[in-house]
Amino acid sequence: MTIVINMREPDERKMRIAANLIREGKLVAFPTETVYGLGADALNENAVRRIFQAKGRPPDNPLIIHIADFEQLYRLARDVPKEARILAEKFWPGPLTFVLPKREDVPYVTTGGLDTVAVRMPANEIALSLIRMSGRPIAAPSANISGKPSPTSAEHVADDFYGRIECIINGGETEIGVESTVLDLTSRPPVLLRPGGLPVEEIEKVIGKVEIHPAVKGYAVDTAKAPGMKYRHYAPNARVIVVEGRENRVHEKIIELIDEYRRKGLRVGVMATGRFYDADAWVDLGRSEEEVARNLFKALRELDKENVDVILAEGIEERGLGLAVMNRLKKAAGYKTIMLK
Repeated sequence: MTIVINMREPDERKMRIAANLIREGKLVAFPTETVYGLGADALNENAVRRIFQAKGRPPDNPLIIHIADFEQLYRLARDVPKEARILAEKFWPGPLTFVLPKREDVPYVTTGGLDTVAVRMPANEIALSLIRMSGRPIAAPSANISGKPSPTSAEHVADDFYGRIECIINGGETEIGVESTVLDLTSRPPVLLRPGGLPVEEIEKVIGKVEIHPAVKGYAVDTAKAPGMKYRHYAPNARVIVVEGRENRVHEKIIELIDEYRRKGLRVGVMATGRFYDADAWVDLGRSEEEVARNLFKALRELDKENVDVILAEGIEERGLGLAVMNRLKKAAGYKTIMLK
């Protein structure tokens, strides 16, 4: 049985139920500012293994540990550089994850077998309250079946996990809609392992040059130091094709592809950024980077429910939040894109 707890802000009585479950080694899905997380006590090996089992997640795909105050970082990581303090003062709580050398009491199951640990402080009062009341750092990947679109509402979590985990906290829709930015602070200069809710340009304003890991652009890696680097992610049941280029050319190409796939007897869905398409299903993601990021995963899930065979997605410029959006879209498409000149 799955308990569903509804709240828009922390309620001590209700939070105590969820916090007790975390202490008991159970699984609790909860909202953050990015997406919903599937949480367990990060230092409890058996609890963490249940996350991997529930999601069907490969064991070498590390988890992010969520904390509620900066000092907790020192209990999980060692050799914390000054850049971590500088960035935390600017961006924590917020969608920024640090990768650092782990301490011995952090289980390897949590870190995907690595000697590094990924840590962040979420900017969501329900998430922070759950961490504080449980007295545990909480390991929490996105609360979805591994490889599928991440959840931005409790309804999405329930679609994947109702009856399979102990608790879902319904805190409404998430604000940002894509996962946190992951920054490797074990390297000099620091390396962006995953673009996310905090644009890399904002980080560079604070600490200077940040290298972009090849995996961000789709190059294969043998070892994943952060989630989202190695395996196919964010994919709906339908085939996804991303179309990039000048706006008018993209619009014309998608109209052409709609006609082509319909002649083959396929149902076609479109993810647009402000334009209408006469497709079997159509979702407007919005015009701004923030709107597109917020609506991205919800749109992929909605189009799946429309039983489309193909999803045609308009690409956006890879700057700011657009880098994170395009990273997710291209992964959903298995890097099958059409680039127009």
